[in-house]
Amino acid sequence: MSVAAPVHATAGVAVTARGLVKRYGSGPSAVVALDGVDVDVAAGRFTAIMGPSGSGKSTLMHCLAGLDRPTAGSVRIGDADLGRLDDRRLTLLRRDRVGFVFQRFNLLPALSAEENIVLPLAIAGRRADPAWLRQVVAAVGLADRLRHRPAELSGGQQQRVAVARALITKPWVVFADEPTGNLDSRAGAEVLRLLREAVDTLGQSVAMVTHDPVAAARADRVVFLADGRLVRELTAPTAERVLDALAHLDPAGAPAAGR
Repeated sequence: MSVAAPVHATAGVAVTARGLVKRYGSGPSAVVALDGVDVDVAAGRFTAIMGPSGSGKSTLMHCLAGLDRPTAGSVRIGDADLGRLDDRRLTLLRRDRVGFVFQRFNLLPALSAEENIVLPLAIAGRRADPAWLRQVVAAVGLADRLRHRPAELSGGQQQRVAVARALITKPWVVFADEPTGNLDSRAGAEVLRLLREAVDTLGQSVAMVTHDPVAAARADRVVFLADGRLVRELTAPTAERVLDALAHLDPAGAPAAGR
């Protein structure tokens, strides 16, 4: 598969969505999960996506990552227009150019930590760059755990394996869906530190769905959804500012008066 170099080299944007609509069902019973969303994920930056339960934040991430196709609108990752890719090319794009970190780790129990990390490359028939593998393993602090299988690792260590796996292909963007949801506060803080360092040290672009204001405060920018619409954003967020923004989203999805 040949995919053009990412536009963020010059435009500063890793992912772009315009007029994004996602509708489930039809007729009077149809559910509109996304209602005309325009959003960019900045290159080399950490973006958090937040909103009340049912606001469409996970649906937005799935559409941005090419895991689900929108009903209308467009998504571009780098120079690739996802709407113009058939299923095979979309699968290859996700494998080669997108990293994923999920709440449930999604590690293969029969493989060692190292084998799980390099799995996307193995599937593609490629070998890991030894220098990059060492750098990623060092960044996530797993050098002494590479031969361990998932059952021999703590939840925090398993999620660190998942972060390393997301980084090993040098993706254009990493999507993290509630990456601390199954972790205690200490392990969660460690995973957030790793994602932050992936941005600051490795130049990675990260988009993370979270419900946790403390987690969102590690991002450079927070975008808020309500009722499937993008309604607000914060730059240089703090946990207090994120909490305040969430508290002042009215039920209709618009900022409350005076905000």
